[in-house]
Amino acid sequence: MTTASNRPDTGTLSARLWDAVRKGDEDAAVQAVLSALDAGLDAESALLDVVAPVQARVGAEWAANRMSVAQEHAATAIDDHVVTAVAHRVSGSHRPSPGRVTVTCVDGEWHALPARLLAETLRLRDWQVDFLGCQIPLPHLIDHLHRTGPDALALSSSIPTRLPTAHATIAACQAAGFPVIVGGAAFGPGGCYADRLGADGWAPDARAAAGLLTEIVARRFGRQPPQRSVNDLPHLADREYTSLTHDAHRHVAAVLGALRQRFPAMAEYDEQQRERTAEDLAHIVDFLSVALYLDDPELFTRFIAWIGDILTARGVPARSVALALALDLLAERVKDLPRAVALLREGRAALREATSHLPETSA
Repeated sequence: MTTASNRPDTGTLSARLWDAVRKGDEDAAVQAVLSALDAGLDAESALLDVVAPVQARVGAEWAANRMSVAQEHAATAIDDHVVTAVAHRVSGSHRPSPGRVTVTCVDGEWHALPARLLAETLRLRDWQVDFLGCQIPLPHLIDHLHRTGPDALALSSSIPTRLPTAHATIAACQAAGFPVIVGGAAFGPGGCYADRLGADGWAPDARAAAGLLTEIVARRFGRQPPQRSVNDLPHLADREYTSLTHDAHRHVAAVLGALRQRFPAMAEYDEQQRERTAEDLAHIVDFLSVALYLDDPELFTRFIAWIGDILTARGVPARSVALALALDLLAERVKDLPRAVALLREGRAALREATSHLPETSA
């Protein structure tokens, strides 16, 4: 008989799983977690206290330049297979279901594992779950909600640039009569953007989301969907967001061209380095756009500081110089957009601070 004293320790198990994931050993990863289930670890703890922390470490290791993109993708696939193994090992109960919920990602979000962890956690708690994964266009999501009639929608996003899409999704689903809770890093520290975008609730993790869904189902009947519109973000009346997004590709191309002239070192870039620089510029414009949409400078400066941390970890001061110059060039391009210029100025300062440990010529 298994007791609390001999039940597997989740910290020790996370270390074993990480070792297997780091080595790319899927069989060892799956076996480690299934053996722990056999030894008395409950499935929810296996998912949320073992797999989730390991996946978070995968992202941190990539950011610290200790894991390549390919290794990060392989590790995520192994973690996903572990979740599948846990789900197949645990049989369903015959308890009444607390309700039905649709779990999906914001369209354009490709990090599906956090949403899947929530879906499997809810199934363990006897919810009827429709897990749609990622890349679901809004019209198809609305059609699914009308056909299946869930009690709520749980929406996940890790990428802040998808927040305008999240806003449209929340408003459309609520207008159709379905409450929406959100979660994921995209919604900011403490879920600070969730209320601004009109969500019915935000949860920091799957356990909190399960509790929040229970509360929403309990109070849903007789509930009137909140009346939300773009007027909840009155700063959008200045049309800076619209202008920047409309011309985003032109801005990226123009800054890239100017950068080639103003930054001679680019002449020595190989094709991959040139592509990476173009991607960086596109990301900068995307995050600048979302910061304008939310009227939140910290969203942009956090992103720029993150880039600075990445550059520091990779020891590439030359690219830091290029990005700093790119911010200045972009500010010249959008000089008629005062909020955007102010954000770029703050971003420049954030990059300077984040790369302060690189050689003095780096920023």
